[in-house]
Parts: sequence; C-alpha cells; structure tokens
Amino acid sequence: MNKKLDVAVIGAGFAGIGAGIKLKQKGSVSFKIFERSHDVGGTWRDNTYPGCACDIPSNLYSYSFEPNPDWSRAFSPHNEIHDYLKHCVEKYNITGLIQFNTEIKKTFFDESSGYWNIIDAAGNTYLARIIISASGPLNQPLYPSIKGLDTFKGESFHSLFWNHDYDLRGKKVAVIGTGASAIQFVPEIAKEVSELIVFQRTAPWIEEKYDKENSEKTKSRFRRFPLYQKFWRELVYWFLEKRGKAQYAPNEIREKRRAGALRFLEKSISDPELRKKLTPDYEIGCKRVLLSSNYYPTLTKENVTLVTDAISEITENGIIDNIGKLYEVDAIIYGTGFYTTSYKHLYEVKGIGNNSLFEKWNSEGGEAYYGMTVSGFPNFLLMVGPNTGLGHNSIVHMMESQLNYIMSYLKYLDKNPNSALNVKETVQNEFNQKIQQQLKTMIWSDGGCNSYYLKDSDGKNTSIWPGSTMSYRKQTKRINMSDYNLVPTKPANKELS
Repeated sequence: MNKKLDVAVIGAGFAGIGAGIKLKQKGSVSFKIFERSHDVGGTWRDNTYPGCACDIPSNLYSYSFEPNPDWSRAFSPHNEIHDYLKHCVEKYNITGLIQFNTEIKKTFFDESSGYWNIIDAAGNTYLARIIISASGPLNQPLYPSIKGLDTFKGESFHSLFWNHDYDLRGKKVAVIGTGASAIQFVPEIAKEVSELIVFQRTAPWIEEKYDKENSEKTKSRFRRFPLYQKFWRELVYWFLEKRGKAQYAPNEIREKRRAGALRFLEKSISDPELRKKLTPDYEIGCKRVLLSSNYYPTLTKENVTLVTDAISEITENGIIDNIGKLYEVDAIIYGTGFYTTSYKHLYEVKGIGNNSLFEKWNSEGGEAYYGMTVSGFPNFLLMVGPNTGLGHNSIVHMMESQLNYIMSYLKYLDKNPNSALNVKETVQNEFNQKIQQQLKTMIWSDGGCNSYYLKDSDGKNTSIWPGSTMSYRKQTKRINMSDYNLVPTKPANKELS
C-alpha cells in the first residue's frame, strides 16, 4: 500500500527547490519533487557553455533566507549557482524527497476523487492532491527557421547543448544569434578559434557589466556580519527596482540608460562602420538589455567578423547570406535562445472537463491569475507562470512571493480537507484584461522592436509582470478566498492499492 501525496512538485530548479524547502518547513504534508534529470539545478545545471554566468548580482540572485557569503564574484558563474542550489538541498534535508530521472509526461484532474493523476515517461502513475509546477519557462531551445538547417555536415549545436568534446582550437566557427547566451560565450571562444563569424539579426542594447572578484576580506565580512550582506542585497534590489521604471513610460531613467549604453558603445568601438552595425534601432528595454564588458572588444579582434546581412541558406559546408556570400565554416553554434511563449514542450495538463491547459495557451496565449492559478484546473499551482517574468530584477524575488501565496493557499486547503480550490473565471479574466491594458503602454509593445515576450508578435505579452516586484509581493502576500470557489471532493483516502 502506497500513500497518496499531498503535494507533487514538478522540477528541481530554483523554484522547485524553494517549494521543497517551504513544504519541509511547513511539516505535516507529504510531498515529492519529480526531476527529469539526474541532478538538481535546472537552468544552472543544463547551461554549461563557456562564460555562462548570471546577469543579476549574486547577492540578490539567491534565496533571501539562505545568503551565501562565498560568491567568488559580483556576478557568479553557472557552476557556483549550481553548487549553491545543491548546498540548499543538503542543508534543508530535502534530497530524499527528490525523485530523479523521472520525466512527467501527463497530468489530469480526477473530478470524483479530487486528486491529480501524474504519469511519468516510464508509465508509472502517482496521485497528488496538489501539483506545484516548477518546470520553468526557458528550457526548450529555439532554432531559427533557415533553409538547409539540417544539411550542414560540420559540427553544430545549440548553446544549451554545448559539445565540450568538440575542440574549437584552430577552427572556423559561425555563431548565429547575439542574445544573452551568445554575448557570454563569443568572447570566450574567440580566444581559441582561428576565425569567428558572428551573424547578427538585431543589434542588442548592451550595458557595461561591473563585475569584480569578491576579495577574501569581503567574504569574511559577509560571514561575520550577515546584516552587512543583507544591506548590499537590499541596496542592489532597490537600485534595480528604480532602474526598472524605464520600462513603464518614456522618462529620465530611460534616457539616462540609453545615453549610458551609447557612451559605452562609443568607448568600446572606435570603427564608425562597426559601431553603426551595433547601434540598436529600437528603444532600450524593448528587448532584454544585456550586460557585458568584453563582447564589444571581442568584435574588434582580427579573427572576428560581424555579419548583419540576413542568412539566406545553410549549406553542407557553410552559410550563405542574402547577398550571396558564402562563409565556409567547420562548426555552427546557435545562440538563438529559447521558446518563451510556447508550451508545446511541457507535459500534458488536463483539468475539469478534460480541457487541456497548454493546448489553450498555445492557441490563445498563456493566462493565469497572478501567474499561479488557472480556472478549471483546481489545486494546480504554477511558479514563474504567465506574466510573472521580469525585465529588470531577480526572478528569485518573484518566486519567493509565489511561495508566500502557495503556502497561504495550502493553509486554507488544510481547513477544507474534502475540497479543491478553483479560481473564478471572472476573476482570472478581469485580472488578465487589466494587466494586458497596462502592458500595451509599456516598452515591449511601444518600443519599436519585435519582442520575444509577445506571443507570435501579435501584441499579447504573456511573459512580463507589468509592475514592480514589490507590487507583486504585496498583492500575493496571501490568498483572497473570495477569488476562489470551493470544489467538493470525496473524503481523502490516504491509501492507494
């Protein structure tokens, strides 16, 4: 006889580990974290490309309840963040509550019992009263739609699947894409390759990255005086919150950021022709603003070429641009990002009436109440769901706000053991209409770019929270029961044959 679970958490990245820690601290709740890989870490386990690091200061890109005084740099590399998450799992003793190598494929809500059926890739079925979906939005690589993509006979891979066995030394390499990943690995591989050709579709806005090594004196001070580290965390947080106001409307902050970025470009690139190619033709913030101090200098190296002509075709031995020039290369690396508004890669979720959550979202765009609950899917909770992404601050802050809400949600369910909570459709609709109206006046819609935060570039922003992280924190401090209907279920039977 196996016990049913009170809570099933899907994913063991930052969100899932945070949920596991809070559930363990809550006590009197049976739960399991299902992880498709052999290790925890999510993004910071999977992305191992050269130069991979966070672009949010590490003192802020960590749990508020578990500061780390030993970050090596202001912006820590991926392996340190991965180690930090493994440390949290061990310290809070949740290792035994994680089931590794278990990829969830299907979930459906059984209206008669009030339990979610969860089916993994091996066909095993688990039952849970509540699901916390913490699988993350940025885990499916996006490849460009280019003629002949599969015909190339050299080495090719996406930055997410970096081939560390392939020796880049002395090779002629093409990089397609100039987003957040590419500007980190381009400077690193330029040191090794004989020739590097970077294909840029749209020039990104880049600000100088004030990264520096944390001295032993700084680390010691953080260890001895935790409030000192907390002070720096708060200082960075409020600085980023204030700077984020550039997203809301044309203002002085936006103008200062734009002027600063242009000064940085001019300081870094002396060649006026190259500088022109690297100057964005849209408003700063419309696309993700990138941080790097070594990307621009790399493009001035003799073995590096920036190509801004569109790619026409990929052949067996190289890339042809739209003016007919062939660039013969040994390898192609795709730094083209991830799916952000599509959910085809996630597991199947079916709620009341056998309705499919992700089918609807793929058709109409993702919608949820505060990015966490969806009408027709009782006791199904999302972390970093629709419209909870950020363009200015740490997503970990948003996750902790969501955990506050989820714990309040569970507390109410404890008082109603034979019920499920279903957010009212009218409440969800009114909420989403309101935030879409706000987003229409913000930088992603009126900044003059084709933002990947918009679903199919049709104007509906399904990614970003249209406000400060503090406003989200205040609004999600606890559940408002008038927003939900109680769905009666059969008395909870803890045993399952």
